[in-house]
Formats: sequence, structure tokens, C-alpha cells
Amino acid sequence: MNTTGKRGFASDNNAGIHPLLLDALSNANSGHVIAYGDDAYTIQVQQTFKKFFGSGSEVFFVLTGTGANVLSISALTRSFHSVICADTAHIYVDECGAPEKFTQCKLLPVATKDGKLRKEDVKKHLHGFGFEHHAQPRVISISQPTEMGTVYTPQEVKSLADLAHEHGMALHMDGARLANAAVSLGMAFKSFTTDAGVDVLSFGGTKNGMLFGESVVFLKPGLSESFRYLRKQAMQLASKMRYVSAQFEVYLNSNLWYNNALHANTMAKLLFERVSGIPGVQITQPVEANAVFARIPAQIIATLQEQFFFYVWDEATSEVRWMTSFDTTREDIDRFAATLNALVQPAH
Repeated sequence: MNTTGKRGFASDNNAGIHPLLLDALSNANSGHVIAYGDDAYTIQVQQTFKKFFGSGSEVFFVLTGTGANVLSISALTRSFHSVICADTAHIYVDECGAPEKFTQCKLLPVATKDGKLRKEDVKKHLHGFGFEHHAQPRVISISQPTEMGTVYTPQEVKSLADLAHEHGMALHMDGARLANAAVSLGMAFKSFTTDAGVDVLSFGGTKNGMLFGESVVFLKPGLSESFRYLRKQAMQLASKMRYVSAQFEVYLNSNLWYNNALHANTMAKLLFERVSGIPGVQITQPVEANAVFARIPAQIIATLQEQFFFYVWDEATSEVRWMTSFDTTREDIDRFAATLNALVQPAH
């Protein structure tokens, strides 16, 4: 475990808080305001979200990314429904069964090579409608970017949205790193969410410089009915919501979301360039956001992790994941590449 404060490439969650967002928290920390979201900060940022996601959108703040995903799905389903997702999806792999526990829905994983769902892969689960012995397909859930660092184009999103809507289903998007996808695409959020047919979005900022707080954004009118009660039951209603709202207001309106994600993506491209030519290093996925996946000699992993903490993605194939953050520096990457090169050369 990395407990020494050493910089590494394990997760953009490991980075600190951007100074502008610390300032936002400090500025909001004045006087008394009404709790649970009836404060001026929350009312104001709700209008800001409409600027980014459309006038028909509606945002609700929650405390965690898992909470955002589980509640997004809960708002769309009943216990006899099923949710189709990639076999690498966060809701399937990294949320300790929370989606199944709290929604009581069946998750149907689809094997993918790059984390992306495609129509032809999803269609095999689109059967049994109206048949009482089968869980009823209700939601297609995708991550943008995917857990493999790949990015859906608006056309790819729309293809899945159209498929879902043709079958009376909904499309959910896990947007924990949505800013990185927007920078990669060179597009506004609305272009590949609302305009592409996404129904409900989990939108986060903690991987891109925020301290805490995530959001559930309903992009289609009529879907948010009763959500406030679901949020309260799920213990995701923050009493001092102004501190979440104040961060999102600065994050969005100061263009911080863009600047931080642009830097993280740029650092990932630089990391790719620095390591891709090292013998024994095989890049396994396109570098489209702020993640680099690679296979490296198994015998050097532990030694490399002692100096730069990162996660092994697949122990069987020695595939690792390196994430860059808004505060990753060129010096971090230069030192990492030099160390990796020195370790790989004898091993190779």
C-alpha cells in the first residue's frame, strides 16, 4: 500500500483537491443557510447544470459515485428488471454488489475487449420481454470514458440509446470521468449525453479535483419523480449540501473541469509516448482519456510499485493500469519512464 504520500499512477482519486475548489469550500463556509439543498448555492448551481446539459435536465447531488450509480439505476427500475453492462463496468466489478443489493436487479455483463458496449453484443440479452420467468431488460448502462480508458463517440452512444428506446428501456451513463471524455472528443457535455439520447447520467468531479460530492442528472423530463425519496432512503442526502454545490458551481463555471481534464489527458498521452518505445512494454488499449493500459514483465511489477504506486489490472497477463491526474507533472512521468526502462531492460 502507498501510505507515504509518494506520487504515483494508481488513480486520479489519489490526487488532492484543486486550490480553486478549496477556495470555493472556504467561501461557502460563512453564516447559516438552510440545509438539505434549499440553500442559494444549490439553487444557483441547478441552473448552471441546465446550461451544460439542457433546459430539461434536473440535477440531484449525492455523496459518492457508487451512490450516484445505484440511485440512477434505482430511479429507472423495479426489482424484477435487469441491467445490461460491460463486464468491466464499475457497477459490475467495483461496487461490491451494491447495485444488486439496493436495486435488487439482475446485472447482465457483456464481454468486451475495450470496455465498450455495442448493439450486436447487447441484442443477445434483449429477449424474454413479457415472459414472467425472465428478468425484464430495462437499462443499458455504459461508462464514459470506459473503465479501459476508451471513449464512446456521440454516434456510438446514440446507437445504444436508440436500441434501448426501441425496446422500452433506458440508457444510463456512468460519467465519473465525463470531463476527460469531453476533452477527448472536443465536445460539450450535452453533445454526447442529452443530445445522444442518454436518459440518466451519473456525473462526478472527485476524480478531477473536487473534494467530495457527485450528482445524478436526469436528462429526460418525467424520470425524476420520487427520486428525492429514493435519495433519502439510500442515505445519500447531504445535510450541508452547499459544500457540494459550491464546488460544482466553480468547477463548471470557471472552466476548471476542462482545464483539469485537459491536463490529465495530456499527461496520459505523454506517458504513452515515454513508455511505448521501451522493450517489453506493450500498450493494450488506445489512450483516449487519462488512462494507459500496458503489459509489462511480471517480475518487475513489485519493484516498480515500491517507487510509483499503481494497480495491476490483470495478474494473469501482467496487464497494469496507469492513471494520470490534474496534478500529474512532466517530472513525474520522466522519472517513472526512466525507472521503468531501467527495470525492464535486464528483465527483457
